[in-house]
Amino acid sequence: MTTSIHQRIAEELGVRDRQVKAAVDLLDGGSTVPFIARYRKEATEMLDDAQLRALEERLRYLRELEDRRTAVLESVRSQGKLDEALEAQIMAADSKARLEDVYLPYKPKRRTKAQIAREAGLEPLADLLIGDPGRDPRAEAVGYADPERGVADAAAALEGARSILVERFTEDADLIGVLRERMWEQGRLSSRVREGKEEAGAKFADYFEFAEPFAKLPSHRVLAMFRGEKEEVLDLTLEPEEAPAGEGERPGPSGYEVRIANHFGIADRGRPGDRWLLDTVRWAWRTRVLVRLDIDLRMRLWQAAEEEAVGVFAANLRDLLLAAPAGTRPTMGLDPGLRTGVKVAVLDATGKVLDTATIYPHEPRRRWDESISVLAGLARKHDVQLIAIGNGTASRETDRLAADLIKLHSDLTLTKVVVSEAGASVYSASAYASAELPDLDVSLRGAVSIARRLQDPLAELVKIDPKSIGVGQYQHDLSELKLSRSLDAVVEDCVNGVGVDVNTASPPLLSRVSGISAGLAQGIVAHRDSNGPFRSRTALKAVPRLGPKAFEQCAGFLRIPGGDDPLDSSSVHPEAYPVVRRILSSTGDDLTQLIGAGTKLRALRPEDFVDETFGLPTVTDILAELEKPGRDPRPAFKTAAFKEGVEKLSDLEPGMLLEGVVTNVAAFGAFVDVGVHQDGLVHVSAMSTTFVKDPREVVKPGDIVRVKVLDVDVPRKRVSLSLRLDDEVEKRTSGTGGSGGGERRGGERSGGRQRGGGGGGNGRERRGGRNEPAPTGALADALRRAGLDKGLGGTGR
Repeated sequence: MTTSIHQRIAEELGVRDRQVKAAVDLLDGGSTVPFIARYRKEATEMLDDAQLRALEERLRYLRELEDRRTAVLESVRSQGKLDEALEAQIMAADSKARLEDVYLPYKPKRRTKAQIAREAGLEPLADLLIGDPGRDPRAEAVGYADPERGVADAAAALEGARSILVERFTEDADLIGVLRERMWEQGRLSSRVREGKEEAGAKFADYFEFAEPFAKLPSHRVLAMFRGEKEEVLDLTLEPEEAPAGEGERPGPSGYEVRIANHFGIADRGRPGDRWLLDTVRWAWRTRVLVRLDIDLRMRLWQAAEEEAVGVFAANLRDLLLAAPAGTRPTMGLDPGLRTGVKVAVLDATGKVLDTATIYPHEPRRRWDESISVLAGLARKHDVQLIAIGNGTASRETDRLAADLIKLHSDLTLTKVVVSEAGASVYSASAYASAELPDLDVSLRGAVSIARRLQDPLAELVKIDPKSIGVGQYQHDLSELKLSRSLDAVVEDCVNGVGVDVNTASPPLLSRVSGISAGLAQGIVAHRDSNGPFRSRTALKAVPRLGPKAFEQCAGFLRIPGGDDPLDSSSVHPEAYPVVRRILSSTGDDLTQLIGAGTKLRALRPEDFVDETFGLPTVTDILAELEKPGRDPRPAFKTAAFKEGVEKLSDLEPGMLLEGVVTNVAAFGAFVDVGVHQDGLVHVSAMSTTFVKDPREVVKPGDIVRVKVLDVDVPRKRVSLSLRLDDEVEKRTSGTGGSGGGERRGGERSGGRQRGGGGGGNGRERRGGRNEPAPTGALADALRRAGLDKGLGGTGR
């Protein structure tokens, strides 16, 4: 089946079979996706990392499908029931769901009513009645009554025959497939609050009386409803069609029963057996088929929602990891706190801890002036240039403290930046932090991490389990394996895309480099500590257990600035150094003259340096790298310039134009920090003059944007913003806030244009007049900072 797997993946990705085969061979040979994408472009004919990740995931799924297919064939064969037709059905199953549908009638199961009926000899009666509806069921059943076999009378015989037919209907793979798709296209998920749970489940209030078609339900809404059911607040019902049946009757639309009847040639033609067969169809639909479809579609809804949620988490994590680094500049980290004080850590340009302190500027001690004096002294003593402020509790108060410090000590030329502290507490208490900062109290380690996140977010965040960074939605409801696999891939791609200085990297950072395991990373650091900095990539071969395969995979991603060979600080792989030598021979230059010589390099023809081993893609990459060796793909560091005099919510006025930083992106919009201690919400309908399906198409976390204030609701701490700076601001006539002065319809066009809205008023997307709750769980930090958690059950930290 290997060939068919390759062909199927090729069709799905829209590439050639040979590209897939080459990639699969490389993956099976131990190569990583970053290595293949960067250094094996000739082999895969330019498959990029996104295509390779999709290929890797589909390859895993299809191989699991083949393993399951083999197990199913063996099971059916061992029962002596495998004929050519059934084998063909099993071999043709193109998904796990279809394979299980085909296997269900042969899957070993506990004794069912149908099995008991067969053992009592009632299958011939079932076959007779469905094969010849002209016979009278009751008259035929009399002959099958046998008290010794557990069939007391004709009624019991008919009941047994019905059980056999019901199971037959339920286990027909083709029929179930058709009914499942019909229900997916026409059905809906509805929810109602459980009696007496209104107050306890207030955060699910928008689902107390709710229904929406399966195909239209977005990921976060599905997860919210399932969460509500899990917490025993909501009762969920999967309705086969949008129009419910009569009051007090579970929906069982006749259309589905007709499909079942037609599939088995059952119809009401006035024959003696027709009514009994139709009743059997109805009974099968209501007691077995609908129950099975309910289970199947629940799983389908969950898997689709989970896949999207994992994608959101992965995309946000990628943006956070690839945020602009402030670089090698002395930095002061402030981990805000009220009663316990603000923890302070001063780091040199390389991230080494120089000094620490704890200050108490806030309630209850209020030592404001003393705190500023301490910070000024530390900044002056260590030539601090940057102040990194964690965005947790007391962040805004601490931000004001830093602002006063800068204002009162302008000679220090300090720049303050608020950074995410997500996962900092996890790092502080970790075994790695204990080993890395053994002399520091746990509480001070957080300040160190916050400062390092500003200097180099990627290098610091890799020390934390990606799931603990918390930039997703409903992450605790998701499959641990699926989430971990996706996030680990993101971290691997980011680290290898940026490259790693092998002489300064921590073991956690090194362990994310292609081909380097956690143990090998420790070995590299131990060798570095014992023998001094690596002077060349070749010297890595002296590290115990770093064999030829590991060297091949990792060498191109490891950098050695200032080493013996300038190429070792670039992304040119050592295996391709001969190509560089040929280029140097052609130009007559030495390497130091050629590196960075853009005009000369651009004048060269890549085709002139192609050989049997290195094709045009590799040579082109080499020339580009020589022009800007070791370039960092991350954006340049810059900070938002918050408007002077706008420091708190009451300073905002509708119509103001402000600069801010995007702190998080959700399915319904983006949160923006404009420096007033509460993030504002730019609803998806206020992001562009054209329709926006995914807010990430417009902004991502860390972006600096210009926004217009549409509406401010000070009592409820809610701010509605717009990226459309020409939006008109209408006066509010009520205190509800967040509407931007107009009715918001979640992207629906009204009056010839998409209405502004902004959505900051209640953190809920509105669709067709229905409020949609903003995600809780992993998006709670952003919601809390925006003040949008107040109606959602208090997702406090």
